[in-house]
Parts: sequence; structure tokens; C-alpha cells
Amino acid sequence: MSSQRPTEAFSAETRFRQAFERLKCGQPKVVEPGTPVTQNNVAREASCDPSALKKARFPTLIREIQAYLELHNVEDHALARKAKRQKAAKRSLDERLDDALRQRDQAQSVLASANLRIVELTAEVQALQRKVDEFQPPPTKLGRH
Repeated sequence: MSSQRPTEAFSAETRFRQAFERLKCGQPKVVEPGTPVTQNNVAREASCDPSALKKARFPTLIREIQAYLELHNVEDHALARKAKRQKAAKRSLDERLDDALRQRDQAQSVLASANLRIVELTAEVQALQRKVDEFQPPPTKLGRH
């Protein structure tokens, strides 16, 4: 037989249940807010050692915690999938932005090269025009001196 009195077990179970409810509501008093609901965290929230919450002593409560975890694990997976899709969409936007920036940089490079080539060709045209003018001077205006 157990050396514990039934009222002690009842009060321990009550503490565990209250801790479980606080964790489910996201309003823990002992552990940090945002701590996930687990069997060990329920025991910690009840200010007990995690080994105190045993299936042999509290089978109903343990089943409730496990059922809660299974239910919310499915929801967590759905949230994780949604977050993954959002991340992929964001990554896609980031990749599109990177592509647009690369295209802009490439267009600027082509434009700068074209401008440089225009300057070079203009200088070449001017040099050729000077040579032509040396061999064949431009026509002079007649009638006015």
C-alpha cells in the first residue's frame, strides 16, 4: 500500500491539474510564459520534480495531458506548415528582389559601357574630321569680306 494519505494525493493531483490549466491558457506562475505544455513542464509549474507526475499515480491526468499534446501537436504542425509557406513566399520575394537588383546592375553596366563607347567614337569622329579638313579645307563663303 501507499504510505501517502489520499488527501495528499488529491492535493497533488489538484496542483498538477491547476498547473496544466495555467500552461494551456498560457498564464504560468512558475515557469516562463510561452513554455510548451509537456508532462515535465506541468510538474514544474506545480512546483514539483518532474518525476513526481507519474502515470501510475495520476493515470487520468497523464492521459489528458497526452490527449492535449496530440491535439495541439496537429495544430502546431499546421502552424509550422503555414510558417514554412510564408517563409518560402518571403524567400521567393527576396529572390525576386535579388534578381531585380542584379538586372538593374547589369543594365547600368551596359549603359555605362555604351556611354563610354559613344565618347570614344565621338573622339574618333572628331579626329577623322580634323584629318579630312587638313586635306580638303571646308568651303569658304563667297561674296562677303
